[in-house]
Amino acid sequence: MTPEPHSPTGTDSMAGPPPGCPAHGLGPGGLRRLYGPEAENLSAVYEELRDEHGPVAPALLHEDVPIWVVLGHSENLHMVSTPTQYCRDTRQWTALQDGTIKPDHPLMPLVAWQPICCHAEGDEHLRLRGAVTGAMSTINHRGIRRHINRSTQHLVNKFCEEGRADLVAQFAEHLPMAVMCQILGMPDEYNDRIVHAARDMLKGTETSIASNAYIMDVLMRLTARRRAEPEDDFTSHLINHSARLNDEEVGQHLRVILMAAYEATANLLANVLRLVLTDPGFRAQLNGGQMTVPQAVEQSLWDEPPFSTQLPYVAKQDTELGGQRVRKGDGLLLGIAPGNVDPRVRPDLSANMMGNRSHLAFSGGPHECPGQDIGRAIADVGVDALLNRLPDIQLDCDEDELRWRTSILNRHLVELPVRFEPRPKQDVTAKPGHLSVPAQRTDWQVGIGQPEPAAPVPSPQPSAPPQAAPVPAEPARPMGAWRRFLRWWRGY
Repeated sequence: MTPEPHSPTGTDSMAGPPPGCPAHGLGPGGLRRLYGPEAENLSAVYEELRDEHGPVAPALLHEDVPIWVVLGHSENLHMVSTPTQYCRDTRQWTALQDGTIKPDHPLMPLVAWQPICCHAEGDEHLRLRGAVTGAMSTINHRGIRRHINRSTQHLVNKFCEEGRADLVAQFAEHLPMAVMCQILGMPDEYNDRIVHAARDMLKGTETSIASNAYIMDVLMRLTARRRAEPEDDFTSHLINHSARLNDEEVGQHLRVILMAAYEATANLLANVLRLVLTDPGFRAQLNGGQMTVPQAVEQSLWDEPPFSTQLPYVAKQDTELGGQRVRKGDGLLLGIAPGNVDPRVRPDLSANMMGNRSHLAFSGGPHECPGQDIGRAIADVGVDALLNRLPDIQLDCDEDELRWRTSILNRHLVELPVRFEPRPKQDVTAKPGHLSVPAQRTDWQVGIGQPEPAAPVPSPQPSAPPQAAPVPAEPARPMGAWRRFLRWWRGY
């Protein structure tokens, strides 16, 4: 929105509601703020904007920077899928060009232009994005699923004997980093320090700059090492792609991929586990086979997407969207969470979205998330393996005691305390092809009842002749093709 702009609805940009008015606390032009005390519940703010303005609404970012919030499902899809009208090149954003967004703006790290595929357009986007998707295509997905399972068992071993755990700090925030370090080709770098640095960067604390420097140092050292001695990992394939990325481009793309995958998947894991632990119907569907873990993940992507919004798209020309006049250079907020609850596509929010992948969790169009299958695999395998190790796991607090850390980008669960019957550790040192299957499984992903234990075979009496041997127990039921496929897919 341009200077006439603060007032796309025709209100005087200098006028404000008098003190004591119910609207007091709104920004210039009476526009709602997406930050501060008035925006502690952003979901409610989005619904108020939808009621007042429809599927596209004017609002204010931090320091009262004007932005269009795209709330409609179809409007969001149109925006991300129409590169002739909307782009991710923030250099074209009027608010950045005219100094409305100052260098020390709190959102500057998220909106500043970088030479990466996320901000590129045209041929440059094709070059950089092609390198990323080309390297992604070399990932051995079956091998990664084995690694996810092993990493899950290793993490569970750290708390299984205690009978209590925090599944955010001890599981959801660690599993994605362990897997991404393996994919990028730096498994030895995975430790508590890199997990802490990743979390610190995203919190915007006083030490976030130092944390970013540490992450970039790790990634640039990895880039130099793989440039000299390539191996069969994502980083080597990114370096050796025909797009010929230089070291700076490689390092910056590794940073974006690592941090986006980490934050999104950590949130996804926490959200799926919260649903399982707090919604008896949800868990009953899983336990009874009416819903598989992958379907549970998709339901969570509808109800609680890992990223609530994405900043920003920019209008490349004067246009109209959702009944609003959008001018060239205006910024638009991709409304993932509000788009997912658009009443035009979800009139009943309690309805099961099983099998429906048309949510906005991974964006769409030319900038759709290229690593979404990896995120799904981490959540699918990680949740399934955790529930099989700890089938009696229960929430260790009242549901209304759970707390979130909310920002313009997402809603991050602070902790998820659980209790369960203490269990011994399992051996996780076996090689990938020789991992043993847990002795007892809860068949979370197959729609059959619990298997009946085989009747014990009585020991033959020493004095009994051979022909008097006891009748053997009924042989175990043969494993069906579906269960054999699932075992193969999980890497067992």
